[in-house]
Amino acid sequence: MSLKLALLLALLAASAGIGFGYLLRLIISLGKKGSMELDIKQMELSSKEEAQRIIGNAEIRAEEIIQKTQAGIKEREDRAKKAEDRLIKKEEFLDKRQLDLDKEAGYVKEKVVEIHVIREKAKEFVEARIAELAKVAGFSPVEAKKELLRTVEKESEEDLLIRMQKLETEGEERFETRAKEILSTVIQRLASSIPGEMMATTISLPSDELKGKIIGKEGRNIKAFERVTGVEVIVDDTPNSVTLSSFDPVRRAVAGLALENLIVDGRIQPARIEDFVEKAEIETNRIIKEKGEQAALECEVYNLDPKLLSILGRLYFRSSYSQNVLNHSIEMSHLAGIIAEELGANVSVARAGALLHDIGKALDHEVSGTHVEIGRRILQKFNVSEDIIKAMQAHHGEYPYETIESVIVQTADAISGSRPGARRDNLEHYLKRLGDLEQIALSFEGVEKAYALQAGREIRIFVSPEKVSDLEAKKMARDIAIRIESELKYPGEIKINVIREARSIEFAR
Repeated sequence: MSLKLALLLALLAASAGIGFGYLLRLIISLGKKGSMELDIKQMELSSKEEAQRIIGNAEIRAEEIIQKTQAGIKEREDRAKKAEDRLIKKEEFLDKRQLDLDKEAGYVKEKVVEIHVIREKAKEFVEARIAELAKVAGFSPVEAKKELLRTVEKESEEDLLIRMQKLETEGEERFETRAKEILSTVIQRLASSIPGEMMATTISLPSDELKGKIIGKEGRNIKAFERVTGVEVIVDDTPNSVTLSSFDPVRRAVAGLALENLIVDGRIQPARIEDFVEKAEIETNRIIKEKGEQAALECEVYNLDPKLLSILGRLYFRSSYSQNVLNHSIEMSHLAGIIAEELGANVSVARAGALLHDIGKALDHEVSGTHVEIGRRILQKFNVSEDIIKAMQAHHGEYPYETIESVIVQTADAISGSRPGARRDNLEHYLKRLGDLEQIALSFEGVEKAYALQAGREIRIFVSPEKVSDLEAKKMARDIAIRIESELKYPGEIKINVIREARSIEFAR
């Protein structure tokens, strides 16, 4: 009984607790709902106040913009009004000016008519006067004129002849004096010096120990270097230097550059020698291009084809009578420009014709014909102006002087070449003999390279081992010696050295 009562009491307590909890939750919920409604109302009031503030600021800003815009419009209207007033005044002035011009034109027309009438009257008067004189003299006007000229000519014939001879003599003297003045002025304005070309290049060494590396074991390095470059390497007692000797300045330049790079690298051996010589040839070609561009820029000769400039740059390594051909051409271009300016000729044509006059010498060892004819073909190939071709082609008298610029180029050539010490004829013949010596050797089949060394006392000939046997190499040496004896004139004797080298190359992988 007590247990049931306890359970009943517990159940009643639980029910009362649940009811009280529900009532408490309801009271809390109603409290929160009232608080949220207050917050929402507060936020709504704040939003309305913010909106009114923003609208007020916007109205103030809009009013300011409207005022500025109206001020700008009024300013533009004022400027437009002033411009319109100026235009109206200008139109009124032009109308008035036009009326004045019309009046002046009418006055001029009236005067022209009056002059025409007066001229006709004067003409009639002159004709009547001439007719009257002809009637009195018994001659027509034409007959009277002829008779008068005949009489004057007969009476003044001797005086005219004497006067003509005097004028001719004075003219020749004056022209010769003027020509001398122009040439002396030109020479004084361009007193440049062109040094003669040397046939040896000295390479400085950091120490004498490098001479042993350059020579190599049993001389293999120096032999390989001479074979690849065609330049004689002279290693003597001169401290810290070796000498490269060759009559060909291009070979010397390539060899000098290759040797300097080998010295810097420090690893001197036949395989690297060939690599460095190839790189030196590429670098030399770059120098040739730069020299051509610099020459054209210095002489103010523009719009030349880049390939033509490269051919021009090759003249930097070419000499004529010991005179550097490119420097000679640049000097000629300046001389020709000054002379053309003095004479009123075309300065640009004279400069270009002088600069390009010897361009055929860059290829005369590769192409048959005189350097003038080769130069003409080169310029025609690159579409150079015909006026420039006419100016350059007559500098040796092979073509007639068709323009004044051609005479100027020939004169500039004579001035540049005739300066004291500018040229040495014996050296030019000597270099030509060395070139002929190499050409004889290269004319034989199987010859790869031929180099004249020891001032022409030795010629080294490298043959292809696939085309020439040892026996044929000996026979070739004899045949070349016979050709040299029959075709060249030279002092002493020449050593013909035919070299046949076979290489066997394999790769281990």
